[in-house]
Amino acid sequence: MDPFEDVIRTMRVESSYYVRLQMRAPFGIEFDSREQPRIVVISRGSCWLTSKHLPHPTALTAGDCLLVKTDARFTLRDQRGSTKVIPCSRVLTRITGRTVQHGGEGPLTELISGALSFDATAAEPLIALMPNLVLVRLDEAHSHLLQATLQLIGMEAAGDGLGASTVIHRLADVLFVQTVRAWCATEGGPAIGWLAGLKDRRLAPAIRAMHDDLAHPWSVVALARIAGLSRSSFAAAFKSVIGESPLDYLTGWRMYRAKTLLRNSDLALMEIASKVGYDNDTALSRAFRRHVGIAPGQWRRSATS
Repeated sequence: MDPFEDVIRTMRVESSYYVRLQMRAPFGIEFDSREQPRIVVISRGSCWLTSKHLPHPTALTAGDCLLVKTDARFTLRDQRGSTKVIPCSRVLTRITGRTVQHGGEGPLTELISGALSFDATAAEPLIALMPNLVLVRLDEAHSHLLQATLQLIGMEAAGDGLGASTVIHRLADVLFVQTVRAWCATEGGPAIGWLAGLKDRRLAPAIRAMHDDLAHPWSVVALARIAGLSRSSFAAAFKSVIGESPLDYLTGWRMYRAKTLLRNSDLALMEIASKVGYDNDTALSRAFRRHVGIAPGQWRRSATS
């Protein structure tokens, strides 16, 4: 297992809202993600994107995709700097089913947007590496995959058959994975952190080995052996690419796993300690307090309240 699969499996991504927005020029809409991240895919036409999270206005075309974190704002217009902008909340008051039509009588631009819900604790390692607004330029292969998933979501939403909401939730998970994977594969994708480490052929085997067994008493020497490097070369490469030492990285993921177990299970602290590589609950408590700032029991009560 690699950390990406570990995080995605634990996040339990679901789509809490899905809408198809058909905009005809002239149009200008401001979007505010507020408390929910979302995926936005341009499925037809073109438009201009502006946001304080981007250095300059950017032209979008069919197949372009946005990953938007919480509290991020952006604006879509038919032309750069043209027309008055209105809030998306006003546009959505005219929704019919899951489709909204807006704008004038000019060329059509269509987008599909899904608001996402997931376990925030489980998502921490991934969300921390993402900027507030990620623009993914999909290549042909990734575009076809996302379009196929979006088409399935649209068919389920339109048909509203038995279990449609459950199917849409599962497909939202797939859509999120496909989008993040496409982001990682593009130029300008994550250049530091564990996502960058997975793209490094020297480091990826050692990273996967750690995640296959976080409880194992790993040493830098053992990890370097898996990578086929000397201890010093491995440690230097790991620090350069990922931004921290191998053992600090291991501790961080052990704390991540401990938090997800504290939040989502009834396991005793001693049982959690054995699953994440500590001899007893006292050792885990010391490491947890040092890394997180509070005791595991206090963190569990806060996370589950």
